[in-house]
Amino acid sequence: MALFYVDGLPIGWVAIMLAIIASMGGFIFGYDTGQISDILIMDDFKLRFAQCGTPGDVNSCNFSTVREGLIVALLSIGTLVGALVGAPTADYFGRRYAMSLECIVFSVGVIIQITSFHSWVQFAIGRLVSGFGVGSLSAAVPMYQAETAPPQIRGTLTATYQLFITFGILVAYCISIGTRSIEGSGSWRTVVGIGLLWPLILGFGILLMPESPRWLTAHGRYPEAKRAIAATRGIPDKEAENHFFVHREMEEMRSAIEFESKVKAGWLDCFKPERMQLYRTCLGMTLQMFQQLTGANYFFYYGATIFTSVGISDSFVTQIILGAVNFGCTFGGMYVMEKFGRRMPLIIGGIWQSIWLFIFAAAGTAKDPTKDEGIGKLMIVSACLFILGYAMTWAPGIWILIGETFPTRTRARQAALSTASNWLWNFLLAFFTPFITKAIGYRYGFVFAACNLTGAVIVYFFLYESSDLSLESVDMMYCDPTCKPWTSRTWAPAGFNSRRDLIEQGRAAEMHKPLEAGGGEETRFEKAAGGGLDAAHTA
Repeated sequence: MALFYVDGLPIGWVAIMLAIIASMGGFIFGYDTGQISDILIMDDFKLRFAQCGTPGDVNSCNFSTVREGLIVALLSIGTLVGALVGAPTADYFGRRYAMSLECIVFSVGVIIQITSFHSWVQFAIGRLVSGFGVGSLSAAVPMYQAETAPPQIRGTLTATYQLFITFGILVAYCISIGTRSIEGSGSWRTVVGIGLLWPLILGFGILLMPESPRWLTAHGRYPEAKRAIAATRGIPDKEAENHFFVHREMEEMRSAIEFESKVKAGWLDCFKPERMQLYRTCLGMTLQMFQQLTGANYFFYYGATIFTSVGISDSFVTQIILGAVNFGCTFGGMYVMEKFGRRMPLIIGGIWQSIWLFIFAAAGTAKDPTKDEGIGKLMIVSACLFILGYAMTWAPGIWILIGETFPTRTRARQAALSTASNWLWNFLLAFFTPFITKAIGYRYGFVFAACNLTGAVIVYFFLYESSDLSLESVDMMYCDPTCKPWTSRTWAPAGFNSRRDLIEQGRAAEMHKPLEAGGGEETRFEKAAGGGLDAAHTA
């Protein structure tokens, strides 16, 4: 039975549950990101792993720039490798079993961390191993959500991955402020050890959800694929085999996958110019790079250190405020990305973020924030308003696009390459930020402001509008030579006058009404294969 309807089309409770459970992969990453910022300034952690002038005197203990950078950034190296390994893993085992396996890898890394006593290298290696799991999950989760979610709410459900990243960051901040007063190693070991709970929830919970219907179809498991489609639509299993709507989606998937499977896909196919493969691979990697270059992780990784440096007496509290803004505004981001599409929010978000980073950097450069309370407060407000824009646009938007931009045949590999780009720049920023801030201070914000403006320009000239389209239709849009990024909002598949018409046709199909002559998505790939790219048009 359908839980609710969107544009007259049914949405089942399974669609919501699979998005929430799979998004625990994002929570795992967010929690790991949030905890390290606070752990680095905990007394026992500094006594054990920092360089101390006087043994036992925490006031004489400080991390060298290299040591601090490695402890923070080795997670990102692991995630980079994990993202690349995650693609073949998800293709071979299936999306669900791959996620369960990756949860085990992450847990091993957590155990290595909490069993560290005086070796900072062991702790850093534990973060590296955890990174293998986080990176693989970051490739598998958005892909699974995009492949399984109904097109009408695909943006919202895929955005739950980013929502749970922000939730994980916030929870880590809250737990850290609660454990900081614990004597001894319990202050940081409790924070790290609780991290074992999250992969347990994901690893077992995801096995109760249906497998990706596109992966099942690609492996010839058609009855299971039909049941998976029916489950997300709230259609009973007994009706799945003959239900018109399930049959319609199934035929579209089969047509697309059969068309793509004529040529065996490998890593090199991601870089071939045919069917805009190279274009889309470069676009995905560039967007993920610029998501990191927005500067958000500058605050998440080193926020406690930053706010201490601007004269805030309790940086833990400031971190929680920042995390709460990030989490709360991501709910708005889910609405924005579904309501206004993908392109416009990213363009406006890039400009908004640039403005507040410029103010943050200018204020910190003009006066010493440790001596001018007003400047310190202005910098915190600027950081919060920057996070507001980021959480509503670039944070969820890029993960949505990674799930819906690539064709089924190479989606896992292209998503892995794009995600690997994210983690590569994550590492570079995490490792080199201490060196850069030591050299140029708050002028670092000017660099991020310029990157945000550049990202907005790239979105305008290169990103196609993919909202409201099935994944197969998105593939056709990118391959249509008459469609340009700045006109893509009005593009619709052959047989439809507009995207609104596409929605109405889907509603008619659900009501078992005959489709308009020449309409229907069932025929699109046959037309595309036989008649070229004129199978689609720009309205």
